[in-house]
Amino acid sequence: MSYVDLQVNGYAGVDFNGNELSTSQVQHACRAMRDHQVDRCLATVITDSMDAMCGRISRIADAIDADADIAKTIAGIHVEGPFLSPLDGYAGAHPKSEIRAAKIEDAQRLLDAGRGHVRLVTLAPEQDPTGETTRWLHQHGLIVAAGHTNASLSELDVAIDAGLSMFTHLGNACPSQVPRHDNIVQRVLSRSSRLAISFIADGFHIPMMALGNYLQCVPEENIVIVSDAISAAGLGPGTYALAGQNVHVDDDGAAWAECRTHFAGCATSVQTMTEKLRQDLGIDEARIKAWTQTNPARLLDEARS
Repeated sequence: MSYVDLQVNGYAGVDFNGNELSTSQVQHACRAMRDHQVDRCLATVITDSMDAMCGRISRIADAIDADADIAKTIAGIHVEGPFLSPLDGYAGAHPKSEIRAAKIEDAQRLLDAGRGHVRLVTLAPEQDPTGETTRWLHQHGLIVAAGHTNASLSELDVAIDAGLSMFTHLGNACPSQVPRHDNIVQRVLSRSSRLAISFIADGFHIPMMALGNYLQCVPEENIVIVSDAISAAGLGPGTYALAGQNVHVDDDGAAWAECRTHFAGCATSVQTMTEKLRQDLGIDEARIKAWTQTNPARLLDEARS
């Protein structure tokens, strides 16, 4: 089986958010992903200064344009930030100092840096309260996802009406303690007929028991499994880079920020995630194929049209 992964920050020792990223490094990461059955992916750039983000997006675009094999594997760029919630827990591994309200002119800078390769933008709807930037991105053919957010139901609805079509890694990028009923997980699940929802199925970001419950609440055609892989993916325990941060991967494969208060990306391959879905939740091959290949590929194709 081949996979389509909409969220890859890096792979096999290569950090897509590195300031010295080279085409040869991207070639190495793509070969490693293909060895692990990832047929296509979106290279993910996370929050930093606008200059740093634009530079990183441009370097990935350069690599895609320079090499046909890279272009076959990296279907585009996922920009995660900087229009996210700055609140504790919701910001996650994104530096709060660089988080900002959504503006079309900033979105334009990010897209210009990608020269047509930016395909997905994750933002917090409360940072775009009128939906203006969301609508603009949608009108320019991008997938717009909510994530790193504590958006209210009304804020989610405004964003959906403006073109929001996805939610990024539900169950993560929120505090460990939230109101037991009215929280971002419950709000998004209540809109799961209108949103594709991605999940990190490594067993760390969401316990498999809870993931199983979430999956039962979402229409089959709206479930997407993502790796959120960082440079540690495919390597093993150790300390690895993510956008200037150090991430420590434990012996069990969990990837922690230096402060040990939250995860920072993932070191687990989609291959391993599918094994967990089979063994821990009894998910059949048809659903695994839909969640890891058919559904994410459809989103990419719809964004092109």
